[in-house]
Amino acid sequence: MTTVPKQQKPRPTNSRDERFRSDVHTEAVQAALAKYKERKMPMPSKRRSVLVHSSVETYTPPDTSSASEDEGSLRRPGRLASTSLQSHSNVEPWLDRVIQGSSTSSSASSTSSHPGGRPAATLAGSAAHAHIDLHSAPPDVTTGLVEHSHCERPQLASVRGVPRGYSGSILETAGGVPVNSRVSSKIQQLLNTLKRPKRPPLKEFFVDDFEELLEVQQPDPNQPKPEGSQMVVLKGEPLALGTPWPPSLLAALQRWGTTQPKAPCLTALDTTGKAVYTLTYGKLWSRSLKLAYTLLNKLTSKNEPLLKPGDRVALVFPNSDPVMFMVAFYGCLLAELVPVPIEVPLTRKDAGSQQVGFLLGSCGVTLALTTDACQKGLPKAQTGEVATFKGWPPLAWLVVDGKHLTKPPKDWHPLAQDMGAETAYIEYKTSKEGSTVGVTVSHASLLAQCRALTQACGYSEAETLTNVLDFKRDAGLWHGVLTSVMNRMHVISIPYALMKVNPLSWIQKVCSYKARAALVKSRDMHWSLLAQRGQRDVSLSSLRMLIVADGANPWSISSCDAFLNVFQSRGLRPEVICPCASSPEALTVAIRRPPDLGGPPPRKAVLSMNGLSYGVIRVDTEEKLSVLTVQDVGQVMPGANVCVVKVEGTPYLCKTDEVGEICVNSSATGAGYYGLLGITKNIFETIPVTAGGVPVSDGPFTRTGLLGFVGPDNLVFVVGKLDGLMVVGVRRHNADDIVATALAVEPMKFVYRGRIAVFSVTVLHDDRIVLVAEQRPDASEEDSFQWMSRVLQAIDSIHQVGVYCLALVPANTLPKAPLGGIHISETKQRFLEGMLHPCNVLMCPHTCVTNLPKPRQKQPEVGPASMIVGNLVAGKRIAQASGRELAHLEDSDQARKFLFLPDVLQWRAHTTPDHPLFLLLNAKGTVTSTATCIQLHKKAERVAAALMEKARVSAGDHVALVYPPGVDLIAAFYGCLYCGCVPVTVRPPHPQNLATTLPTVKMIVEAIMRLLKSKEAAAAVDVRTWPTILDTDDIPKKKVASIFRPPSPDVLAYLDFSVSTTGILAGVKMSHAATSALCRSIKLQCELYPSRQIAICLDPYCGLGFALWCLCSVYSGHQSVLVPPLELESNVSLWLSAVSQYKARVTFCSYSVMEMCTKGLGAQTGVLRMKGVNLSCVRTCMVVAEERPRIALTQSFSKLFKDLGLPARAVSTTFGCRVNVAICLQGTAGPDPTTVYVDMRALRHDRVRLVERGSPHSLPLTESGKILPGVKVIIAHTETKGPLGDSHLGEIWVSSPHNATGYYTVYGEESLHADHFSARLSFGDTQTIWARTGYLGFLRRTELTDASGERHDALYVVGSLDETLELRGMRYHPIDIETSVIRAHRSIAECAVFTWTNLLVVVVELDGLEQDALDLVALVTNVVLEEHHLVVGVVVIVDPGVIPINSRGEKQRMHLRDGFLADQLDPIYVAYNM
Repeated sequence: MTTVPKQQKPRPTNSRDERFRSDVHTEAVQAALAKYKERKMPMPSKRRSVLVHSSVETYTPPDTSSASEDEGSLRRPGRLASTSLQSHSNVEPWLDRVIQGSSTSSSASSTSSHPGGRPAATLAGSAAHAHIDLHSAPPDVTTGLVEHSHCERPQLASVRGVPRGYSGSILETAGGVPVNSRVSSKIQQLLNTLKRPKRPPLKEFFVDDFEELLEVQQPDPNQPKPEGSQMVVLKGEPLALGTPWPPSLLAALQRWGTTQPKAPCLTALDTTGKAVYTLTYGKLWSRSLKLAYTLLNKLTSKNEPLLKPGDRVALVFPNSDPVMFMVAFYGCLLAELVPVPIEVPLTRKDAGSQQVGFLLGSCGVTLALTTDACQKGLPKAQTGEVATFKGWPPLAWLVVDGKHLTKPPKDWHPLAQDMGAETAYIEYKTSKEGSTVGVTVSHASLLAQCRALTQACGYSEAETLTNVLDFKRDAGLWHGVLTSVMNRMHVISIPYALMKVNPLSWIQKVCSYKARAALVKSRDMHWSLLAQRGQRDVSLSSLRMLIVADGANPWSISSCDAFLNVFQSRGLRPEVICPCASSPEALTVAIRRPPDLGGPPPRKAVLSMNGLSYGVIRVDTEEKLSVLTVQDVGQVMPGANVCVVKVEGTPYLCKTDEVGEICVNSSATGAGYYGLLGITKNIFETIPVTAGGVPVSDGPFTRTGLLGFVGPDNLVFVVGKLDGLMVVGVRRHNADDIVATALAVEPMKFVYRGRIAVFSVTVLHDDRIVLVAEQRPDASEEDSFQWMSRVLQAIDSIHQVGVYCLALVPANTLPKAPLGGIHISETKQRFLEGMLHPCNVLMCPHTCVTNLPKPRQKQPEVGPASMIVGNLVAGKRIAQASGRELAHLEDSDQARKFLFLPDVLQWRAHTTPDHPLFLLLNAKGTVTSTATCIQLHKKAERVAAALMEKARVSAGDHVALVYPPGVDLIAAFYGCLYCGCVPVTVRPPHPQNLATTLPTVKMIVEAIMRLLKSKEAAAAVDVRTWPTILDTDDIPKKKVASIFRPPSPDVLAYLDFSVSTTGILAGVKMSHAATSALCRSIKLQCELYPSRQIAICLDPYCGLGFALWCLCSVYSGHQSVLVPPLELESNVSLWLSAVSQYKARVTFCSYSVMEMCTKGLGAQTGVLRMKGVNLSCVRTCMVVAEERPRIALTQSFSKLFKDLGLPARAVSTTFGCRVNVAICLQGTAGPDPTTVYVDMRALRHDRVRLVERGSPHSLPLTESGKILPGVKVIIAHTETKGPLGDSHLGEIWVSSPHNATGYYTVYGEESLHADHFSARLSFGDTQTIWARTGYLGFLRRTELTDASGERHDALYVVGSLDETLELRGMRYHPIDIETSVIRAHRSIAECAVFTWTNLLVVVVELDGLEQDALDLVALVTNVVLEEHHLVVGVVVIVDPGVIPINSRGEKQRMHLRDGFLADQLDPIYVAYNM
């Protein structure tokens, strides 16, 4: 026989099979799915390369294609009337195929009382009420579609970007281009799905650290509550006294071994089902003695015996060798050693093997016993020794085959006497979290367990038992190794490998050995059902007991019923089937007895799933869809007392109709967890109390980990296990029940049965359900996605709970438990670490997460006047600060002389003609061009002459300079000033990506009329469409007749164009006065003189980079060493080598340069030191930025290059923006920049709350350098424009002589933006004219003093207002979300977020294998929920380098958004979270 056929053939229908078909669960699922027909979920998009599956032909099914613990999923035999089936016209034909042999014999009639069409009707009703007005729910992810969200400063739209709340009905990109793309239609689908009414919103909140309120679920007033009376403790029958029990198990072994040496004890089978060896009692006794003698006398280390009585010894035996195991087990008992049976490790890193190693280590195991064959198969180290397994202690291995043992001398006898409370053996158990603990069982308990089982099962001497279970632990060990010896029984042990080849083997053995008892699990019955066709000659009439060891499983009942249906005709009597329940801590808890042993008739309970989720037993409600049918697991064990207690808190007795944890008090339970006293006390020494607090008995009870209740006839019912319990909100769900529902959704086509794991992870203070299944290799993307969405809907209908994440992984990739089944805790671990590598993921955070904080309602604003008064009353100063006064700092005569930069250059050319101003370096570090004062002056004159003669420009014309970074650019700039033109520097289009860079050049150039360029730039341009073009590479040497002199300092000197991160091109006008004031401020702050050298590694096209490159040297006369950042791509160390070589005290760079150095030179500091790079000359190294300082980057840069002498405090940042390119600059004097920690949650509410470093939700902010001389800064409220107090968050306003004078736009919309440049406070000092920077920040007075002796005011920049995302009424800075996301997994290289139609879209760059891409979806969603209380709408995974970055190293999020919507990113995977 082969394993279970994948697709079962349709069977001829006869009356009996008809009954199986209507498995209630499948029907329930059908009915549930019927109501979801129309819903369309957006399917994730996947790059083709990620789709590659191995071809079906070469594919072998997983070795456990069905072989798993949970196999029996033949689910739930509560019944729906067969009529209801016909009334559902839309039930698909697959229903017939789903699960054949699943049926119940007796309950077919029990629940079929209601008329057929009922379920569909009630469902339709519930769907009809579903159109709830969206506004009544809390503003969720979709409300943005209904109302325009309030935009920050709507009148500025044309410069500041499209207003943030535009309606989602017209999808446009930021440029206003309508989008027709796959992406946007999917997003539309997603929004439609999300518009569906959610679960009712929760009412109340609890305060999470006094800041944001998380909703806490209030009990539903209509939820079922237990109404029964308090239960009484259930007492089992007393242990029989009259029987002559042997005093101990070893005494029984000695008796049978000496008096009945020929009696068979154990027969082992090979994989063909042949009996390979029968161990007799005589052999068992003699070989165990031999082993005991060897263990005690023949093993030494350093002349000491290796073992002493009471030591623990590991037993490592394969499932196919029960004989050797039994000898080893009894040999240890005889030698007074404690056996610890464990699984055979197959590889160095098996699932869970590390935890087993931890158990061995904590038990102090130093020796492992194994067989010759097994030892040969273990992984070996190079030395030939057995390899050390991950996490295991060092072990000696002893082979226990006969030839390795020594025969004891005649007079030697084992010491073993009656040891009572001493530990006999340790059984391992894996907990829900994956840790492995050892349950210790004493000799007394062992004996009591054997006696109780003998009495309960009526075992008699020399009976035959077939055992299919694992003989190393649990029922397989208790019945098949221990109790059997006490009664001199003969055990036929059926290995797992034989069952996989021939699932009928155990039935054939029962038949051929005329076995009286058989020990199986429900999956063994299930397999034999599938394989029994055509087997006519088997008979089960000899069986008096068929013990079903996992009777506590919710699906064991359908296996039992279906098995009985088929085998009743082959001699199986109904009363023979005896389900039992056990737990590692309490051993056997209950077992059903046949009537001849005094058992009551079996019972079934059809329970309401909704009731169970509240822990209440309600029998068969009218809501037929969601019921759980369970069977009893029989009576309490002889000599035991049982009660049911509340799961959490004090162990109060439950009411009779309440589900709780079953507890046992008996002499036959485990004694504790080895070495863990604390948990042992909780579990093994529970004292149940009555409602009045009175203990119910003197003796302690052991908690079994089983959830259940006591039913009629004092029968025990189990409805789930504590390990599989998931508490979502206030309701409890059982992992097994959810697996069963998933399996009822036509699983055979897409996923492997029994390869499904369900567990919960905690996200945002609640359990979230995760379902992982193995996908068949031949299932298509669409099919799998379809199946996933149906599973979600089925679980939603039947359990009324949302699944947070559903993942499909390739076949055979889930970690396996030792005997088939899935290693759940290991799967969960991999999921959380991003190591599961799924091939399909569907996340549903929108539907599941119902405890998000309430969206913030904006309070009516306090007026600006009251704000000031409030601050005065509170003793807070108004937040304003200024740099040093310019008047005190220098003689105003020089300032007057230096009002116009062209004059300065002529003056320098005249007074210090040969003083070098500029040195330009290439990638090799050699100087490619220099310019002294006179050279620069002459070059400028030639350009001016050419402009006037060839291009015929007149004063005031605009000229674009398209040059690579270099001296020519500077000369062309001054040439323009010499003839009165207005220069505009433009970055040449990049030859590699013309398509993206040319339009920017063209936009700027269209705003301007003339164009100067060099040869390099010419290659990239189509000349015909451009204005007059003048090539300056070879112009004749001509002097200009007269140099233009501006009539007033307010005349426009140059235009500064820059693309903001929101994708808007803005040019600002700089007058001559502002230009010289800017140079003057920088000169004073950095103490720049002609004798100084500074190194600049910046782009020279806009902002402070342009000023430092082209203006400052001419003004202050210092020498600038120019390092074009582009050259770093071929030589990363260029900038730092230059700094070292020219001993620059002051150097400037950008974040992208700093990042290149940190990443590219991290490992090379030693090499650089050898080359003589020394950075100890640097006083200040300033990062030129228009954003919040990137602390992590600057700190790692400082740490890294400390080795090269970089002073710890040298690195700082500058801050500038469009209205003023240099507001702060650290400079050479003044206190070091300070860092504060603010609460990120308060920041979302536009508040600053300072917290301690390392406190939760803390965000470090560092000040952006010192405010420049002549600059005044104030913090204003973004809406009321009133001044704010110290440490309050608001917009930074700036007033200074070097503010720009306005935006330069071709469309004449200056009036719109005048506000940015000429704002006045609404209260207080209403006279001063300020410029609004568009950045949020705050001022804080520090304890430090600055140069003037005043207390120093620090300015902290939080972020650009345009970039912020308004979500749930709160203001988020993208960088904060991105920082969290980048931390979520090591292969996330970069991340950018933006919003689209109120959905948060997260784009991550994957630096790793494409197969691992889908691991990121859940991790990204989790971290954003946990840390920011936001639900991610779309996760886009792209290749490294896809997120566009500008020359300052800032992310261009709007370009990215447009690229995403226009389908241009070629993403690896796009997940649409439901």
